[in-house]
Formats: sequence, structure tokens, C-alpha cells
Amino acid sequence: VGGHCIGVDPYYLAHRAKVAGYKSRIILSGRKLNDKMGDYIANKVINLMRSKKVIKKRLRVAILGLTFKENCSDIRNSRVIDIKKTLIKKNILCDIYDPIANAQEVKKIYNIKLRSLSNIYNVNYNGVIIAVKHDEFKKLNLKKFNNDCVIYDVKSLFDNKEVTSRL
Repeated sequence: VGGHCIGVDPYYLAHRAKVAGYKSRIILSGRKLNDKMGDYIANKVINLMRSKKVIKKRLRVAILGLTFKENCSDIRNSRVIDIKKTLIKKNILCDIYDPIANAQEVKKIYNIKLRSLSNIYNVNYNGVIIAVKHDEFKKLNLKKFNNDCVIYDVKSLFDNKEVTSRL
């Protein structure tokens, strides 16, 4: 879960609870778990590629969606950035496609050049992460990705039979 207020509200609530004499372990535990989801998703996709015997010198993954929630152009505190950072640390090339996000804003804030859908379809990806549940993504033709491609559906947008795995 991302967004500009979600990231700080739990800390505010925890502080207010402490002032009132309460312990807020659940709130802070939830926040810590959420903060680790980018690593979890990236590592899950890497392990799925390994289990499918996707062995190449340089792996490449497409992330579909960057905004912090579906059908919204707000990219502030997007947790998708955490996924991308983890993949890059593991020496995996990573492209992002988001039809809702403002490309200039993404470039300015994150220094990322968004890819077009035709570009995404024309690259031979080893993995695809469907990270945001944009309505437009429901029209995606997953069969356009190569047969060895791991498709990980974070938001359960597609039927289980159409994807490799889900969160």
C-alpha cells in the first residue's frame, strides 16, 4: 500500500497512542510489513523465474503500473519503486508501463522513462509484474508475452489460470 498519507499516518497514530498511554504494536507491525512488500514481490518473481529455469545472463522484467492505486494518476510514495529498486540491485533490467501516470512527472520525480504498451509487448521479458489494478489493464493480452515469461499478479486482476502466480 502506498500513497502520500498511508506512509505517515500509522506513525502519527502510533505517536498519538503513545501520548494517550497505549502501545501500538499492531499499527507499527503493519507498517513494517508493508515497507518490506517491494522486496518480497521482487524476490518472489526472481524465485519464480528460477523455478521455471529462466536462466539468462541478464534478466528483464516489466512492471505494469506505477501509481499508488488503480485509476489514479498520483505517483507520490508509490511502493512500485521499491520493487524496481530491488530488481535493479539484483542486476535485473526493469521497465515500467503505466497508462494513467503522467510521464513527465514520473521522469522528474523518479528519473524513470515510462514505456509504451507496444514497447512492453515487443520486448522479450522474463517476468511481468502486474502491480496496479488499472481498468485498462483488464484488456491486456497476456498471451503476447513469451511462454517462458513469469506473470505475477499482485492485485488478482486476472484469472489464476492466466498468470504464473499471485500475491
